[in-house]
Amino acid sequence: MMIVGIVAVCVVLAVLAFLLPRLSHHPQRGTQRTLDVGSRTGGKAPGLLGRVLSKPFRSSSKAVGRSGSAGRRARGRMPF
Repeated sequence: MMIVGIVAVCVVLAVLAFLLPRLSHHPQRGTQRTLDVGSRTGGKAPGLLGRVLSKPFRSSSKAVGRSGSAGRRARGRMPF
């Protein structure tokens, strides 16, 4: 379920970044901040368990950043 949610957020951010590049920074930062809180909380578990619990949040945060930047980059390459 979490994977579907992250994919949906990435798609929405990519479309938002393509249509309204300046207005997409705030939702992207908010989403990444929320995922960073989850990563920090999961990382407080001891040892290997902490790394395992924080990894999904870190990779999701990277995916959100990539989708937002990809939408803005695609908009910048448009010929008109």
